[in-house]
Amino acid sequence: MFVKSKEPETPAPPQAQQQPQSAQAKRPSGRNGVPSIISADLIVRGTLFSAGDVQVDGKVDGDIRAGGLVIGEKAIIVGDVYAEEAVIRGRVEGGISARKVQLCSTCHVEGNILHEALSVEIGAYFEGNCRHSENPLANAPENVAATERRPASPAPQAASPPPPRPQASAPPPPGSGAAPAKPAAVSG
Repeated sequence: MFVKSKEPETPAPPQAQQQPQSAQAKRPSGRNGVPSIISADLIVRGTLFSAGDVQVDGKVDGDIRAGGLVIGEKAIIVGDVYAEEAVIRGRVEGGISARKVQLCSTCHVEGNILHEALSVEIGAYFEGNCRHSENPLANAPENVAATERRPASPAPQAASPPPPRPQASAPPPPGSGAAPAKPAAVSG
């Protein structure tokens, strides 16, 4: 029933033997395997950038740009979301632009969604417009690497005085032949 081959088996290259198959299959391509986490007791104000995965369980007042984004059930985002993949379980008050968007049954989204693929579970709350796009991230903010390469802005300078206001012109000297200027009508 089983026939043994007469050819000797060649051993696998040493690199393949270092890690078991299950570890190789679980590693996501292009990102590290550990997400950055905004825990439930953390409030962040400002813009978040990450090339990798981000999990938000707390509150973010600002925009988020990430490779992969998971918004937990108790999380609140007040701002726009930009991601390759976004799984929304909590509250988002702002727009979502992502290649793949999943609205879970516990989510509450108030804003527009621009997507390449969209799935909505029964029970999800969504108020806004959704639109398909071949490149939903075309208008996403720059990534972290591009932001870090910018030259540092010069030191803040003292506030400069406001530009001078136009003065009403003085009447022409007598004998110049010019008529005095009439004041412009001011609307209020």
